[in-house]
Amino acid sequence: MKMKLQGFTLIELMIAIAVAGILMGIAIPSTKSAMYAARSSETHTALLASLMTASSKAALHGVRTTLCPSQDGQTCLAGFDWSSGWIGFIDQNASREREPNESIIVSQTALQDTHLFSSTGRTRIVFQGNGGNAGSNVTFTLCDKRGEDKAKTLVVSNSGNLRNGVPNATQISLACQFK
Repeated sequence: MKMKLQGFTLIELMIAIAVAGILMGIAIPSTKSAMYAARSSETHTALLASLMTASSKAALHGVRTTLCPSQDGQTCLAGFDWSSGWIGFIDQNASREREPNESIIVSQTALQDTHLFSSTGRTRIVFQGNGGNAGSNVTFTLCDKRGEDKAKTLVVSNSGNLRNGVPNATQISLACQFK
């Protein structure tokens, strides 16, 4: 009685591995791009939520609130890079710096694969007791590792209104530098 052998030949195995390699080569960049897009969207949503929370707390309670970049979740950082995270707090003494007795109302941890910068000179976002933004408009520029063409901006007007904007070359060059 003759036995029939079953299995793959070496050539069939090599073809299957080559096809799997090609499919992986296509799938991995797409997966990374989707991951970067999701993280960028999460950051955009977190920023919107923080701005809305700070504005509404100010208006509802008639107090001043401040948002600032923060690395430790307790104190404000100097500068306009918000990529290390941020905090929002009730600014009872209008110092624009968080004192130990001032309550934190929002806290965001460091961003992954995403950079967020505010307008040069706007290191603090202050909402007055009426919910309006003190000072000039501020533009936040958000960029992820997908590149400059995916950068976006969020503009906060003096009245506290939010709108999407179009990033300029300077904003893109600051926010889209990844090491």
